[in-house]
Amino acid sequence: MSMVKKAVVRLGFKTGEFVVYPSHGVGQITAIEEQEVAGFKLELFVVSFAKDKMTLRVPTAKAASVGLRKLADAESVTKALTTLTGRARIKRTMWSRRAQEYEAKINSGDLVAIAEVVRDLYRSEAQPEQSYSERQLYEAAVDRMTREIAVVDDITETEALKKIEGQLAKSPRRAAKGEAAEAEAEIEGDNDDIQEEAA
Repeated sequence: MSMVKKAVVRLGFKTGEFVVYPSHGVGQITAIEEQEVAGFKLELFVVSFAKDKMTLRVPTAKAASVGLRKLADAESVTKALTTLTGRARIKRTMWSRRAQEYEAKINSGDLVAIAEVVRDLYRSEAQPEQSYSERQLYEAAVDRMTREIAVVDDITETEALKKIEGQLAKSPRRAAKGEAAEAEAEIEGDNDDIQEEAA
């Protein structure tokens, strides 16, 4: 038997390939192994997340239902980066409800949905500080985006982060302080609760 390891392919995924697992982000298929569970043979993708020092075993038959996907193509990366330059769309709902929606978008594994979270939670220097929970969600979304773009574009995570920050700098939020305040007022709109807090 030769020592050269041949890539094993199952359902279009092959060993050594980088993939995205929705709730954990970018990982690498390190092996495809068989296990016997209660007398049944089960085939599993072994997905390693080096940065988190974690390994997941995903039954190959369940790969589609858990949302395991190939890395985004160049077009999706471009779309995600363009999304960052748009105007933030902030719903007039309670923060707890919005936080749940942001978390669902981050865990969807969809790069454009993750970019929407980055765009909506981004704060320029001219804007008020983020709350702790906003900051956490923002950082989680940026981290997911950074990792995927780095692998897709074959650049370092630092370079990928610079790309993201460069796009955010073009967003309408970077406007002069007066305009930023106006944008904030526009977001607050006619929500009395928020206006009372601001008063």
